[in-house]
Amino acid sequence: MLVLSGTVLNIALPLIAGHYKAGPLAATWVVLGFMLVQTSLLVVCGRLADRFDRRKVYLSGLALFTLASLAAASAPTIEVLIVLRTLQGIAAAMAMANGTALIAAAVPAERLSQSMGVYLGALGAAPLLGPSLGGYLADTFGWQWVFLMDVPVGITALAWGAYCLPRAAASSRDPVDTAGAALLTGWLALLVLVVSQAGSGDWLAAPRLVPLVLCPLLFVVFVLHQRRSRSPLIDPGLFSTRAFVLGNLAAPLSSVGSVGMAFLIALYLQNVQGMSTVEAGLAVLAGPLAGMIAPPVSGRLGSRFPPQRIAVWGTVAAAAGLALLAASLAEDTPYWLIATAMVLVSAGGGVFYTANTTVLIMGVPAERLGVVNGVRLTVHFLGVSLSPAICLAVASSFLAPRDRHVLYASADARPSAAVREALLSGYRLSFWIFALAALACAILVSRIPHRTNRRP
Repeated sequence: MLVLSGTVLNIALPLIAGHYKAGPLAATWVVLGFMLVQTSLLVVCGRLADRFDRRKVYLSGLALFTLASLAAASAPTIEVLIVLRTLQGIAAAMAMANGTALIAAAVPAERLSQSMGVYLGALGAAPLLGPSLGGYLADTFGWQWVFLMDVPVGITALAWGAYCLPRAAASSRDPVDTAGAALLTGWLALLVLVVSQAGSGDWLAAPRLVPLVLCPLLFVVFVLHQRRSRSPLIDPGLFSTRAFVLGNLAAPLSSVGSVGMAFLIALYLQNVQGMSTVEAGLAVLAGPLAGMIAPPVSGRLGSRFPPQRIAVWGTVAAAAGLALLAASLAEDTPYWLIATAMVLVSAGGGVFYTANTTVLIMGVPAERLGVVNGVRLTVHFLGVSLSPAICLAVASSFLAPRDRHVLYASADARPSAAVREALLSGYRLSFWIFALAALACAILVSRIPHRTNRRP
């Protein structure tokens, strides 16, 4: 529900903006407000769950998300909707920071990889179902149903979770580092804001310059505080573990390419090949479908091979798909070649994500599961946030300022041949950058020592 809601909303955003007569900035904050809050609170919510009852934090997140969805459907203004989306971001952080941790604490260590595959495969269905479901609900019943659909799903999830999730006492008695939580939340919020603004205008303007300057300063203050704190939010001892450091460094290098590929191919099919929005939406389904199937397969492989090795296989496959797009993308590139590349990238990303999650979670004591999972999700979402910014910055660099509006042009307003060639140059360079990032990811993961699936 939490992941599906975001993909469903994206397709209905123009209708929402039209209903409220909102400008581009306000419409952007309907999405950005959620992303900012969710990403910045994942580690904090994971630490709170380690300190208190993980089950209660998870179910409270589901309840808050359901209530906020119900209220969002009847928001009187765009400003109120943005506030409610912010509440949804808090709720999503509470639930998502604990989903993997609940599974890791409940299943036997030897079945962890398979369990992660099933769980992440279900999450992978969201990009496949979201655009189609969102378009159908918005066109048939109105954009309000993009939020109202969460209500029955949320109530059902709450009832089922209350019934089947085991009750557990707090796994950690250390006090929560509130100052560290505030510093980390502020730094991550600034970082996501800076990333989201990349390539979107003059960096010397105050709205962009202030976050850019404050972001590294706040990070330095946070690190110094953690080194001096008696009960740090993120235990510095985690960074002495090679798997923790390398796995988290690798994660955004993988997600930036997977998300960037989907983002650019959708634009390419419309801007260069002239497909309609519906045609492009159907054409890109090959990628999400492969991404949904890959995690369970990766989980099954995890019972026979070390997850580190499986993660390398996934990133190499993704790098091959991205390099294929970079080397062959042209105005008349056949669809079978594009689909092959999309399958390689999405399946490779899904295989890596499942295996890398297993690497990061296995062997982690119960009292650290929440914060480790929060860090894992945070770096993943930072890669997701960075990807569109890289795409737009690189693609727009080949266009004259007067032509940059065509980045979001519809098929009805197809650009000229010269502009299409400039777009292709930007797309190809972006894919080469993402392919190199995937290879760097493979190198990092290959350096992780092989371990058995044991949990202290």
